[in-house]
Amino acid sequence: MRILICSFYFPPTGGGGVQRPLKFAELLPEYGVEAHVLAPSDAKWFHHGEPAPELPASFVHRARFFGPRGRRPTEELYGRRGLDRALQKLWLTPRRFLVPDEDVTWLPTAVAAATGVIRREGIDVLLTTSPPTSVHLVGALTKRLTGVPWVADLRDSIVANPDLRYERLTVRAKEQVHRSVARLVAKRADAIIAVTDQIASEMHELRGHGPIEVIPNGADFDDFAALTYKKDERFRITHTGSFFGKRDPRPFLTALSRLDSDVIARFVGDFRRSDLEWARAKGLVDRLELIPYAPRRHSLELQRGSDALLLLLPDVGERGRDVPSGKLFEYLAAKRPILAAVPPAGTAAELIHEAGAGIVVAPDDVEGIQRGLEELVTQWRTGELADVQLPPALIDRISRRARVRDVAELLKSI
Repeated sequence: MRILICSFYFPPTGGGGVQRPLKFAELLPEYGVEAHVLAPSDAKWFHHGEPAPELPASFVHRARFFGPRGRRPTEELYGRRGLDRALQKLWLTPRRFLVPDEDVTWLPTAVAAATGVIRREGIDVLLTTSPPTSVHLVGALTKRLTGVPWVADLRDSIVANPDLRYERLTVRAKEQVHRSVARLVAKRADAIIAVTDQIASEMHELRGHGPIEVIPNGADFDDFAALTYKKDERFRITHTGSFFGKRDPRPFLTALSRLDSDVIARFVGDFRRSDLEWARAKGLVDRLELIPYAPRRHSLELQRGSDALLLLLPDVGERGRDVPSGKLFEYLAAKRPILAAVPPAGTAAELIHEAGAGIVVAPDDVEGIQRGLEELVTQWRTGELADVQLPPALIDRISRRARVRDVAELLKSI
């Protein structure tokens, strides 16, 4: 069978959101599914430069995107005062009125391109994968025009993403639009894939007519096969990924400030200027190694080459407890010990405990984070901080190939 994966994020665009659709496209052929991809010619995203996927060039289709360039409004407004701040806010205002998100302007060209690919290539199933939420509008419209079955892959909640922050004047309108899109997905999609039980539960409440399956992200063990760990003169703990919303490095940085100076924290990804200035005031800048962006291959090398890995997830209540974070699967594949400041009753904590992969403390427990760091550093100094040995059954269960096999089975059932 043949499918078309419609994804706003795909190489050469970089970042964590690229890996799920990329791995779908690369691995589905192993299960008898020929995968074509539709992505923007230029997503105008912050991160760029990922190598071309291991797919025939004729299987990757592009549609022009005329929308706004990706921005970080909080960062752009930080430190501005008076008229300068007011003018910058005015400059950023128009994008707030694009609903359900600022990437919705891709809709016309994406639908036209998807319709053409489906008819030209004999596509059997269309799969749309979010974020952004607006990509599912491409699925709904394309299904209506072509009659092709449509599967919606939800990597974030459409109705309750805890990391979204809207201006007060537009919050209600945007929430209503997101709920409308969620109802559209539930009503029109022939099947729904959710990365967490919570997202699946939300869609069940909307009484979707098709199957709703939970297929989480997976660990790419093969990607780490040729990478090695070597102990250095200073203890290095690495965090990958950006800080946004309620994600807060300060409890960890406070704990770090209480340890010896031979402990270095490496942050790979966007680090907020407000947090950097806070760290500077605490005299921590010399203890930090900041890498704004690294292509995935280099990011994997940094993870595998670290003494320990740092996972920071905020406590955002019930809706955030079953979000394990895609980076956790990379950490598990890297097999270095994890210090996880995460909700203790959440899915991430449960998975780390099951894997025997590290230390779990609450996100704001500075003393607990400090004790965890000290324990890891002590083991490192005595040469006892070895690779994590994951149970074989767990490796089989969380591997990306196992997840993609589940996707293939669902697609064939449709």
